[in-house]
Amino acid sequence: MIYQIDVHAGGQGLHDFTTDVETIVSRAGIDEGLCTLFSRHTSASLIIQENADPSVCRDLENWLNRLVAEGDSLYTHIMEGPDDMPGHIKSVLTATSLSVPIVNGRLALGVWQGIYLWEHRRHGGSRQIVIHLGP
Repeated sequence: MIYQIDVHAGGQGLHDFTTDVETIVSRAGIDEGLCTLFSRHTSASLIIQENADPSVCRDLENWLNRLVAEGDSLYTHIMEGPDDMPGHIKSVLTATSLSVPIVNGRLALGVWQGIYLWEHRRHGGSRQIVIHLGP
């Protein structure tokens, strides 16, 4: 089964959309299988991360912004703004797809884990995520 959802990312940062995926898995009625998520974008990524303390997300964002700074003189791809090339690099360093097992009809996430879209551009928007559920 293939689904597509739009995750609204109002700006740079981590955007939790675990509940949306859980709803899709629940309605699909799959007892055991695999949920694969794929981002259709080159300046956003997907991660599984702690969802209990928001400071974790802020620290990750600050750390990655320091690692991949805007305005580096090495960048030649600059026509789409100063945050575009860093967004591409950040996407390469993280992931554009995730796989989560489905066990007893639910995502097998840990107690403190959530699924996030990591928007790497300052001015985000609607990001398309393709979800495949299979046995």
